Amino acid sequence: MAIVGAEYCDSEERVLTVRKTSHFSPGDGFAAYDARTGGLAFRADTYGRGHGGGAASAGELALLGPAGEPLLTVRRRRPSLHHRWEGFLGARSDGQKALFSARRPSILGGAAAGAVIELLPPPAAAAAPELLRVDGSFPRRCCRVVAAPRAEGEKAKVVAEIRRKVDEGARVVMGRDVFVLRVSPGFDAAFAMGIVLVLDQIAGDEASVDAGADVIDAKIW
Repeated sequence: MAIVGAEYCDSEERVLTVRKTSHFSPGDGFAAYDARTGGLAFRADTYGRGHGGGAASAGELALLGPAGEPLLTVRRRRPSLHHRWEGFLGARSDGQKALFSARRPSILGGAAAGAVIELLPPPAAAAAPELLRVDGSFPRRCCRVVAAPRAEGEKAKVVAEIRRKVDEGARVVMGRDVFVLRVSPGFDAAFAMGIVLVLDQIAGDEASVDAGADVIDAKIW
């Protein structure tokens, strides 16, 4: 399922170790490392050109490749009762159509309420948006991205999952600033990281969350 690019779709499950790189506010920065190679796979720039020369404009978030190339730009849509965000391919330009939108499932949804993501068809296409849903709690680092059935008879499919990282040597669960993103075979890892950026903005990091609760009450279409 190539969304950002076919080069980010692996025939095998891809595992990324994601580190939050700043603590001043939700979404200040992320770095994602490939579990197989240990190399940097993605990073996020959320400061913007209005804050010291970053890749994104002020108020936007940019997902970058390891060499700093812009892959996605995410910004909040205003006004928005559902806390809606929009994502754009590459570095967003004026007049560019959004690639996807994301929002809370309801106006009253809290940090653990998940999110609904719509993959938007090209302007000339008459197709309906493809839907994905985030079930579980991102603040607890315990959630999964589920794709809705695309045709009659198909079943909903888990395409990505976020879990707390465990130090196998010490047998200790690490803090919420380090977590694991597992991307299913064939799903776009860059887009999965874009979802992480949006979730961090929608949910934020809540210090009061019980980080020990790792049970998902999954919703299926």
